[in-house]
Amino acid sequence: MLGAIAVLIALGTVLASFGEAFGTRGRAQRVADVAAVSGARRMSDLYPGLFEPAYIRRGSPNPRHIDRGRYLALAREAAMRAASRNGVSVQPGDVTFPDGSSFAPTRVAVVVRDAASVPVAPGAVRRTAIRVRARAEAELAPVVGTGFATGDGEYRGPFAYRQGKPMRPDTALAFDRLERAAESAGIHLIVVSAYRSNAEQAALFSRHPDPKWVAPPGRSLHRLGTELDLGPQSAWNWLVANCERFGFIHRYPWEPWHFGYGRNPGSASVGFGGRSHDASTLQSFVPPQYAAPLAQAAQRWNISAALLAAQLYAESNFNPFAVSGAGAQGIAQFMPGTASAYGLRNPFDPGDSIDAQAHLMHDLLARFASVPLALAAYNAGPAPVARCGCVPPIPETQAYVARILGLLGAAGDVGAGGLTVRLVA
Repeated sequence: MLGAIAVLIALGTVLASFGEAFGTRGRAQRVADVAAVSGARRMSDLYPGLFEPAYIRRGSPNPRHIDRGRYLALAREAAMRAASRNGVSVQPGDVTFPDGSSFAPTRVAVVVRDAASVPVAPGAVRRTAIRVRARAEAELAPVVGTGFATGDGEYRGPFAYRQGKPMRPDTALAFDRLERAAESAGIHLIVVSAYRSNAEQAALFSRHPDPKWVAPPGRSLHRLGTELDLGPQSAWNWLVANCERFGFIHRYPWEPWHFGYGRNPGSASVGFGGRSHDASTLQSFVPPQYAAPLAQAAQRWNISAALLAAQLYAESNFNPFAVSGAGAQGIAQFMPGTASAYGLRNPFDPGDSIDAQAHLMHDLLARFASVPLALAAYNAGPAPVARCGCVPPIPETQAYVARILGLLGAAGDVGAGGLTVRLVA
C-alpha cells in the first residue's frame, strides 16, 4: 500500500512538472503571438511611408518618408516592447523579417525563449530549468475591397444607374454613348435588366430553372455589373450590328437582347484609380528611359502606367537582364511559356516586355475584375486565383500583391482595401 502511494506521489510530481513545462510553453507562445502582431501592426502603420519620395520640392526632406532600415528598426522595437510588457525579454536578434531583403517587407517573426523550473527528480527539492522556445510570424496581407472579393464572383464596387438599373460606372458611360447613337438612328433603347446579385439570380432561377435561358446563381454574367438586357425587340438588329463600336459584345446568339461591356478592365469600378496613361503620372522611382515605353503600353492596353511601373519595381527593380531562380526573365519577369503565348520573342528587350506585360495585365483585369486579383494571377498564375476567387495563401504572392498595392496607394492610384495584419505561423 505504502509503495503504491509512493508511486502515485512520484507520478503526480512528474505530471506536475510536465504541466508546469507545458504551461510555460503556452505562455511563451502567447507572448510570441502578441509580439509578432505588434510588430506587424507597426509595419502596417509605417508601410505607406516606404513609398513616399525621400525629398519634396527643392530638395527638402519629406517628413512622410521612411527608409527600409528605420521601418524595420521601429517594427523590431514594437515587437520587443510588446514582449517586455508581457513579462518576457526578447533580444533584437530574436525579431527577424523573413522577406527583409525586399523593397517593402511585409512579414515579421519573433522567437521567445523562456524556461520552466522543475524538480530534478520526483520528490526532490532541488530544481532545474527546462528551456522553452516559441515562434510566431505575422504578415501584412492585402484586403481585396472591390471586384471579385469573394469566391462567388459578385461585383462589390460602386454603381451607376441608368433608367433605374444598377451597373458598373464604366458600363454606364459606354451605354450613354450607345444610347446617343441609337437615338440618332431613331431607336429609343430600354434597359430591361442590368446588375443582378447572386441572391436575385437564385430567385429568378428558382422560377425558371432552365440554364439555357436563366443561368444558375454564381454563373450569370449579370453579377459582374457589365451586362445589359436591352429592348425593344425592334432595336436588336441595330444593336447586334453596332454594339462593338461602343465596346459591347453580343454575348449569346440565342439571347438577342443580351449585351456585355468588354472594354476598360482597368477602371475605377474594379478597384483601380484610373489615373492618366501619360508619363507625367509615373512615380519618382521610374528610370527616365522607361517613361515613354510605359506610357505607350498603358495607352495601347488601357492600363495605368503607374500600375505597370509598380509591377516592374517589384518584379525586377527595372533590371532588363534579371533572371529569377524559377527561370522568369527580363524586366517584367516572363516565364518562357507565357512570353511565347503573348508573342514576346525576347524577354530581355524592355520595350517589348513592357508591352507584353500591359497586354497580360489587361487580360487578367478583364478576367478577374480586380487589381489585387490580377496582380496575384500575374505572380502565381490564373488557376489558383480562379479556384478561390481570392489572393491565394501563397506567401510570395501575398507579399507581391501587398508591395504593389503599397506603391500604388502612395500614388493615390488604387482603392483596394489596404492591408490587414494576421498571424501565419
